Formats: sequence, structure tokens, C-alpha cells
Amino acid sequence: MALELKENKKKKRSMIRFVQSFRNSFDGLKYAYKNEQSMTLHFISCLVIFSLGIFYQIQPIEWGICCLLLGMIAATELINTALEAVVDLVTQKIHPLAKIAKDTASGAVFIFSLIAFICFLIIFLPKMVGIGV
Repeated sequence: MALELKENKKKKRSMIRFVQSFRNSFDGLKYAYKNEQSMTLHFISCLVIFSLGIFYQIQPIEWGICCLLLGMIAATELINTALEAVVDLVTQKIHPLAKIAKDTASGAVFIFSLIAFICFLIIFLPKMVGIGV
């Protein structure tokens, strides 16, 4: 029964839907940038990391690592924002489970940001202090 229901609800594929999916993605990015302070901080972090990368002429593999980390931090923050919106949609009450959901998603962003910061230190600190240049 569930499979039959799923087959009846297949989405049609078209160029219009494809283009609309990009619009929806950009709408989500705009919302997060306008409404989430941490997205502004991530944007500033990107500017700092890219500026340092250009200044210190980092290697292609280091560029790849920096881009991957910055992208993953932003993606994790977007997932956190989405989860918070869903929790707020489900309940406006202060509920212990809602707090756990929001706090653990925020904790995931924090952990990823901390790991990325350590990796950025590994890449840039030796260059800043002149070790191994």
C-alpha cells in the first residue's frame, strides 16, 4: 500500500522544476544570511580565509581543504537553521525535547567549526610565524 501511494506521488521531471530548485536553494541562502547572525560570521570567515590564502599563496591541496571546511560549516549551519524552523513549526512552547533538538544541532555546528579552526591553524599558523616557509 505504501509503495503504491509513493508511486502515485512521483514528481515529474522538467527544466522548470530544475530551475525552480535552484531558486528555492537561493531563497534558503538569502533567508539564512538575512536572519541568522552566524551566517554573517561564516561569510566574514570566508573572506578572512580566502584573503589569508591569497596572501600566503597556499598550495592547491590547502585551498581544497579550506573550501571544503568552509562549505561544510555553512552547510551544517543551514541544516541547523532548518531544524530550528521545523521545531518552531511543531511547537511554540518551551519543551525539553525542542531544546535538546536545537541545542544538539547548534552543538554540531560548533564542533565542526572548532575542527575547521584547528585545521586553519595547521595550515596558516606555520606561514604566519615563518616556520617551514
